[in-house]
Amino acid sequence: MYQRTIEAAVGVFMILGFGALMFLAIEVSGLSMSNDSDTYKIYAQFDDLGGLNVRGKVSLAGVPVGKVSAISLDEEAYSALVEMEIDKSVDKLSLDSVASIQTAGLLGEKYVSLSVGGEEEYLKEGDTIFDTQSALNLEKIIGAFASGQVEL
Repeated sequence: MYQRTIEAAVGVFMILGFGALMFLAIEVSGLSMSNDSDTYKIYAQFDDLGGLNVRGKVSLAGVPVGKVSAISLDEEAYSALVEMEIDKSVDKLSLDSVASIQTAGLLGEKYVSLSVGGEEEYLKEGDTIFDTQSALNLEKIIGAFASGQVEL
């Protein structure tokens, strides 16, 4: 009887451990099991993404307000078109807002940073931000400096 109690306790502990590992794996990967219906989509055009990935965060004043949901090539303008899902609670982004690609830390992941403008009209579902700042390409800067094109 005592042996079965120990085996049952170990089994329950193992099941709880695997459940906790699955939960952590989903949280760390950025996947979500919930339906994100409380978002709206806006777009931004960039010349260079510099390593921005789908599921990258979108922040406003350093606060996460959404995520990058898709990246595609705009075949008319030959630029990158980034689709972002923004929380509906952030509904006062003006039409002249600026989107820039930033780096979290020196070698960290890329994310989109939004800066609000001063216009009185706001972005709505499906609008595009054209005032963008592409990612800083460190390789190009080092190459220009090494070849003597840039001086201190």
